[in-house]
Amino acid sequence: MAKSTDTAKCSFCGRPANMTEALVPSVDKANTYICAECVSAISGMLDEYHRENKAASKEATSMTDIPKPKEIYEFLNQYVIGQDDAKKYLSVAVYNHYKRLSQKQDDDVDIEKSNIILVGPTGTGKTLLAKTIAKLLNVPFTIVDATVLTQAGYVGEDIESLLTRLLQVADYDVAKAEKGIVFIDEIDKIARKGDNPSITRDVSGEGVQQGLLKLLEGSIVNVPPQGGRKHPEQRMIPVNTKDILFICGGAFDGIEQKIAHRLNTHVVGYSTDPTRQRIQRDNYLKFVAPQDLKSFGLIPEIIGRLPILTNLEPLNRDALRRVLTEPKNAIVRQYVKLFEMDGVKLSFSDDALDLIVDKAIEYKLGARGLRSIVESIMIDSMFDIPTEKPETFEVTREYALEKLKKANFEINQ
Repeated sequence: MAKSTDTAKCSFCGRPANMTEALVPSVDKANTYICAECVSAISGMLDEYHRENKAASKEATSMTDIPKPKEIYEFLNQYVIGQDDAKKYLSVAVYNHYKRLSQKQDDDVDIEKSNIILVGPTGTGKTLLAKTIAKLLNVPFTIVDATVLTQAGYVGEDIESLLTRLLQVADYDVAKAEKGIVFIDEIDKIARKGDNPSITRDVSGEGVQQGLLKLLEGSIVNVPPQGGRKHPEQRMIPVNTKDILFICGGAFDGIEQKIAHRLNTHVVGYSTDPTRQRIQRDNYLKFVAPQDLKSFGLIPEIIGRLPILTNLEPLNRDALRRVLTEPKNAIVRQYVKLFEMDGVKLSFSDDALDLIVDKAIEYKLGARGLRSIVESIMIDSMFDIPTEKPETFEVTREYALEKLKKANFEINQ
């Protein structure tokens, strides 16, 4: 480090020694210095240069690296029980997304993206499908919640914040983010509140849908890198959404009535085939169509930008039983691992597992209900066992019934 004399100054900006933190001398030239401020500025310029160079030189995704639809499907099978149709749709959509990214720029045929919308009751695996597929992909993937979004200028998050999350996942590499996938959860919560026009603006419903149109279609959007409201002075980052795949999911609670009305299943007079009617009523979501989404409150423009529509079926008893034990991250396996970390071997009797499934069906909470029921059963043992340290512990039906009664669950023995 050079001595800081009154005569020494930076050879680049001319800053004298007494106005800088340090002056670094040249190795081979006498009386040549560079100040700390110039070093910092050059370092920032080099970082930006390397980022731009990396993005520019990045080659198109190789087709040999792309997981095939069946490989994606098999991977999803390890974590998600049932929902075969939804898994097939997602597998094909992700595979085609990769193919679009690997397409040569001079190709005559421009393959357009096909955004997806998943419809299914709560606890059927919509969010789990998205989280699981994120583990497999080597493109940026983010899950965002539509319930916090409002039209620009109102309390809540701006619609552009969806892309802020994607930029953060891509480490602010714009070229990488422009090839990413965004999962918008709870899309049904931004449905239009009613068909009748009102003097008040629907800023969290139809207003958000209108704001999403440009993102779903594919346009250049100015994205605030740190979120829009708290940092108004920040420099916006332009992001092209043309190659960003959007997957939307929602419970659409009550859409069954819209489907039933369209199918005209309320028969006047005597029904000649009661069995067929009962089957249809149990599986209304199988018949979901774009016009049902419109009746529910999505505007036609946004439905047109989500061309692939698929449904997730309510989990029946057998599926819920498998959810408890079979997936890699099954609830029972999680508790076995927790007890194993305390040196205790945990097991569940078949009768106890059947009771848990029966309660989940009774409360109609889907797979999420399983965790709350198991947690109510296990809370006392998780409190006592780390101190008592028995070698084994089995959860029986009688033990589960006792704990559920204590947790104020209704028990019909």
